[in-house]
Amino acid sequence: MVESNIKLSDLVRVFVYGTLKPGEANYKKYCTGKVVNVKRAFVQGKLFALPMGYPAMTLGDSQVYGYLLSFSNPRVLNELDVLENYQPPRQPSENLYNRQTIEVYEPQATSLGWAWVYLMALEQVEQLEGSLQPDGWWSGCGLTAKYNHYL
Repeated sequence: MVESNIKLSDLVRVFVYGTLKPGEANYKKYCTGKVVNVKRAFVQGKLFALPMGYPAMTLGDSQVYGYLLSFSNPRVLNELDVLENYQPPRQPSENLYNRQTIEVYEPQATSLGWAWVYLMALEQVEQLEGSLQPDGWWSGCGLTAKYNHYL
Protein backbone atom coordinates (compact mmCIF):
# COMPACT_ATOMS: atom_id res chain seq x y z
CA MET A 1 0.00 0.00 0.00
CA VAL A 2 1.13 3.52 -0.62
CA GLU A 3 1.84 6.02 2.09
CA SER A 4 -0.93 8.34 0.88
CA ASN A 5 -3.44 5.84 2.28
CA ILE A 6 -2.42 6.66 5.82
CA LYS A 7 -2.09 10.43 5.74
CA LEU A 8 -4.82 12.62 7.10
CA SER A 9 -3.89 16.29 6.96
CA ASP A 10 -0.25 15.20 6.60
CA LEU A 11 -0.29 13.36 9.92
CA VAL A 12 1.56 10.08 10.26
CA ARG A 13 -0.75 7.56 11.92
CA VAL A 14 0.50 4.50 13.81
CA PHE A 15 -1.60 1.85 15.54
CA VAL A 16 0.12 0.76 18.76
CA TYR A 17 -0.77 -2.26 20.89
CA GLY A 18 2.24 -2.70 23.19
CA THR A 19 4.97 -0.67 24.84
CA LEU A 20 4.12 2.46 22.80
CA LYS A 21 0.61 2.75 24.27
CA PRO A 22 -0.03 5.61 26.72
CA GLY A 23 1.14 4.51 30.16
CA GLU A 24 3.47 1.80 28.85
CA ALA A 25 7.29 1.65 28.97
CA ASN A 26 8.18 3.31 25.64
CA TYR A 27 5.42 5.91 25.35
CA LYS A 28 7.30 8.65 27.21
CA LYS A 29 10.54 8.25 25.24
CA TYR A 30 9.05 7.89 21.76
CA CYS A 31 5.67 9.62 21.89
CA THR A 32 5.40 12.30 24.60
CA GLY A 33 5.52 15.74 22.99
CA LYS A 34 5.29 14.21 19.50
CA VAL A 35 1.75 12.82 19.44
CA VAL A 36 -0.91 15.28 18.31
CA ASN A 37 -3.89 12.92 18.69
CA VAL A 38 -4.63 9.68 20.57
CA LYS A 39 -7.71 7.53 19.91
CA ARG A 40 -8.72 4.19 21.38
CA ALA A 41 -8.95 1.75 18.50
CA PHE A 42 -8.74 -1.84 17.34
CA VAL A 43 -7.54 -3.75 14.31
CA GLN A 44 -7.97 -7.26 12.96
CA GLY A 45 -5.12 -9.55 13.95
CA LYS A 46 -3.83 -11.88 16.64
CA LEU A 47 -1.96 -10.68 19.71
CA PHE A 48 0.78 -12.59 21.51
CA ALA A 49 2.70 -11.90 24.72
CA LEU A 50 6.40 -12.63 24.34
CA PRO A 51 8.54 -13.85 27.25
CA MET A 52 10.86 -10.84 26.81
CA GLY A 53 8.12 -8.58 28.20
CA TYR A 54 6.57 -7.07 25.08
CA PRO A 55 3.91 -8.20 22.61
CA ALA A 56 3.76 -9.18 18.97
CA MET A 57 0.88 -8.99 16.55
CA THR A 58 0.25 -11.07 13.45
CA LEU A 59 -2.41 -10.83 10.81
CA GLY A 60 -5.58 -12.65 11.80
CA ASP A 61 -9.32 -12.38 12.29
CA SER A 62 -9.49 -11.50 16.00
CA GLN A 63 -9.59 -8.01 17.46
CA VAL A 64 -6.40 -6.44 18.81
CA TYR A 65 -6.97 -3.40 21.01
CA GLY A 66 -4.70 -0.40 21.35
CA TYR A 67 -4.44 3.21 20.27
CA LEU A 68 -4.22 5.13 17.03
CA LEU A 69 -1.47 7.70 17.50
CA SER A 70 -1.11 10.63 15.11
CA PHE A 71 2.24 12.38 14.71
CA SER A 72 2.92 15.65 12.87
CA ASN A 73 6.56 14.78 12.11
CA PRO A 74 7.04 11.87 9.68
CA ARG A 75 10.59 11.32 11.00
CA VAL A 76 9.03 9.60 14.02
CA LEU A 77 8.78 6.50 11.82
CA ASN A 78 12.59 6.35 11.69
CA GLU A 79 12.75 6.28 15.49
CA LEU A 80 10.00 3.67 15.74
CA ASP A 81 11.68 1.56 13.06
CA VAL A 82 14.83 1.42 15.21
CA LEU A 83 12.83 0.46 18.30
CA GLU A 84 11.01 -2.30 16.41
CA ASN A 85 14.19 -3.58 14.69
CA TYR A 86 12.71 -2.86 11.27
CA GLN A 87 14.89 -1.82 8.33
CA PRO A 88 12.97 -1.38 5.05
CA PRO A 89 15.83 -2.52 2.79
CA ARG A 90 16.18 -5.86 4.60
CA GLN A 91 14.25 -8.96 3.65
CA PRO A 92 11.12 -9.29 5.85
CA SER A 93 12.53 -12.45 7.44
CA GLU A 94 15.58 -10.47 8.64
CA ASN A 95 13.48 -7.92 10.58
CA LEU A 96 12.04 -8.54 14.03
CA TYR A 97 8.89 -6.64 13.03
CA ASN A 98 7.73 -5.41 9.63
CA ARG A 99 5.87 -2.15 9.17
CA GLN A 100 2.81 -2.15 6.96
CA THR A 101 -0.54 -0.43 6.70
CA ILE A 102 -3.73 -1.78 8.23
CA GLU A 103 -7.29 -0.56 8.56
CA VAL A 104 -8.05 0.78 12.04
CA TYR A 105 -11.45 0.97 13.74
CA GLU A 106 -12.84 2.99 16.62
CA PRO A 107 -14.51 1.02 19.46
CA GLN A 108 -17.93 1.30 17.75
CA ALA A 109 -16.42 -0.47 14.69
CA THR A 110 -16.44 2.60 12.43
CA SER A 111 -13.34 2.76 10.25
CA LEU A 112 -10.75 5.36 11.17
CA GLY A 113 -8.89 4.72 7.92
CA TRP A 114 -5.42 3.29 7.46
CA ALA A 115 -2.36 3.48 9.70
CA TRP A 116 1.06 1.95 10.07
CA VAL A 117 1.42 -1.07 12.35
CA TYR A 118 4.38 -3.25 13.29
CA LEU A 119 3.65 -6.93 12.66
CA MET A 120 5.68 -10.03 13.43
CA ALA A 121 5.66 -13.15 11.29
CA LEU A 122 3.84 -16.06 12.95
CA GLU A 123 6.96 -18.21 12.54
CA GLN A 124 8.94 -15.65 14.52
CA VAL A 125 6.25 -15.51 17.24
CA GLU A 126 6.37 -19.30 17.53
CA GLN A 127 10.18 -19.31 17.64
CA LEU A 128 10.07 -16.73 20.46
CA GLU A 129 7.43 -18.83 22.27
CA GLY A 130 4.73 -16.17 22.20
CA SER A 131 1.48 -16.93 24.00
CA LEU A 132 -1.83 -15.95 22.42
CA GLN A 133 -3.74 -13.16 24.19
CA PRO A 134 -7.33 -14.16 23.34
CA ASP A 135 -8.83 -10.91 24.70
CA GLY A 136 -6.68 -8.86 22.29
CA TRP A 137 -5.14 -6.70 25.02
CA TRP A 138 -1.56 -6.54 26.30
CA SER A 139 -0.20 -4.50 29.19
CA GLY A 140 3.26 -4.43 30.69
CA CYS A 141 2.28 -2.00 33.44
CA GLY A 142 -0.89 -3.66 34.65
CA LEU A 143 -3.47 -1.46 32.93
CA THR A 144 -6.46 -3.53 31.93
CA ALA A 145 -8.46 -3.08 28.75
CA LYS A 146 -11.52 -2.25 30.87
CA TYR A 147 -9.65 0.51 32.68
CA ASN A 148 -8.12 1.90 29.51
CA HIS A 149 -11.46 2.08 27.71
CA TYR A 150 -12.24 5.08 29.89
CA LEU A 151 -9.03 6.98 29.19
